[in-house]
Amino acid sequence: MTQQAKRVMRFIGVSTASSSINKVFPKWSELLDLNAELKGLDLPIGATSQQYQAALEEMRSDKNCAGALVTTHKIALFNSANEMFTSFDQFAAACGEVSCVKIVNGKIEGAAKDPITAGLAIEEFLPRGYFKNGADVLVFGDGGAATAIAWYLTGLASPPRKVHFFGINSERLLHLTKVIESRPGSDLVETHISSKDAIEKILEELNPGSLIINATGMGKDIPGNPMPEGISFPNESVIWELNYRGSLEFLRQAEAEASSSNLKVYDGWRYFIHGWSSVVAEVFDIKLTPELLAKLSQAAEVARQ
Repeated sequence: MTQQAKRVMRFIGVSTASSSINKVFPKWSELLDLNAELKGLDLPIGATSQQYQAALEEMRSDKNCAGALVTTHKIALFNSANEMFTSFDQFAAACGEVSCVKIVNGKIEGAAKDPITAGLAIEEFLPRGYFKNGADVLVFGDGGAATAIAWYLTGLASPPRKVHFFGINSERLLHLTKVIESRPGSDLVETHISSKDAIEKILEELNPGSLIINATGMGKDIPGNPMPEGISFPNESVIWELNYRGSLEFLRQAEAEASSSNLKVYDGWRYFIHGWSSVVAEVFDIKLTPELLAKLSQAAEVARQ
């Protein structure tokens, strides 16, 4: 009897071989009875439109490829290969980014899961209604993850007092503001080009208990820390590092200051779990229940040991 060929899920990123998903996915495939394997597809930051289009064409031409998760390249993939997709879900169309690629009968569908998964991750460490106390949010980043966080925060019934985004690209910051311009809390958002003076000024203005997020690739895809040298986190802040692997300079600084400044510090592991499980469920047509998520989370602990 001929053994059935394994289905393939691709992982489009920058340094995919380093991700814990390479240990986790085989466990998930077995648990979900997927008969599938994960294959990384690395593209450099600043890849050309032709590279993105070639990546999608390679996936579409592979009869065993069911889809892909996209990290780092979410906005660039949307902009560079828009016409290759037959459809986008609500969030992909609204946010102008793709974090999930699904291939059905040679047709490419795009979805953006981050607005949902970012909210799920935040609500695991901040209770609903947390921002009623007047806390602010400061986000380092101007890419897909930052845009998804903006979408989530501006839709809250009790949003933050202010939401500040620091980025290095004025066009991406403008894109972020356009994405959320019809959201209920869009007037709470302020964008800034990153500089030591600007960051220090806003940090001094944050209310106690404010949330500070690293939504950049710094500390994972590239070394470094979006917090300028010589600046400390404000007392009583909540610190969220979206990454869970890499040099993690932002996270290490927060951990070093946690005791003296009464910080609450969280890494990106749960964001990783929510992000990957939602895309795997979409690609392989699985209903992701809380009970199943708990089983997947437990199986993923192999990568934390």
